Amino acid sequence: MRHRKGFNHLGRTSSHRKAMLANMATSLILHKRITTTTAKAKALRSYVEPLITKSKDDTTHSRRVVFSYLKNKYAVSELFREVSPKIVDRPGGYTRILKLGNRLGDNADICIIELVDYNENLLEAADKKPKSTRRRRSSGKKKEAEEASSSASGEATADKVEAEEAVKAVEAEEASTSASGEATADKVEAVEAVKAEEAEEKVEEEAPIAAKAPEDKKAEEAAPDKKAEADSSEDEEKKDA
Repeated sequence: MRHRKGFNHLGRTSSHRKAMLANMATSLILHKRITTTTAKAKALRSYVEPLITKSKDDTTHSRRVVFSYLKNKYAVSELFREVSPKIVDRPGGYTRILKLGNRLGDNADICIIELVDYNENLLEAADKKPKSTRRRRSSGKKKEAEEASSSASGEATADKVEAEEAVKAVEAEEASTSASGEATADKVEAVEAVKAEEAEEKVEEEAPIAAKAPEDKKAEEAAPDKKAEADSSEDEEKKDA
């Protein structure tokens, strides 16, 4: 008769059930994660967690008690050497059950049972979560004062921004005017240089013309004298004849 026995018998006899749970606990300790049905995982959790708590006290007595349940010396040494240092600060809840759905064939509910401190992905996600802090609500006066100070600071910053923008605009105008003034000065200098070059070219062109003009005049003046001499010579020849 079962008389107030509230645990799941898993459809097995007492000896079969104990042997199965011992084997599953050994596999969980050695591999840190196993896949099984949800009913077996829940039964295994209540079987293996007291043994993990026992491993926090590394004594010969504790090792013998755990060995009487697991009956595997490799699992016992792994539990006391590797697992217990990681869970020494955890006050229970050493395993986690992750459901996978139903199994094909018999439609059994399948899950993964694992040791919490050996799932690196979930540990990293837990470390990245921001810490939430609880604060009491402040009174209305404090809120009003904070809002007024924030609005005043906002107006001051807006005025500063406007003043900075005005200064920047004035500087930009001055820079543009100075640049335009420099450009006009450069243009005037270029125009003057071009005019000076043109004047020099004109002077150079007029110089040979002016030099030729007196020679032409002298030639014109000498031409009548030559004609008179030629006429006189002709008259003399006629007289002689």
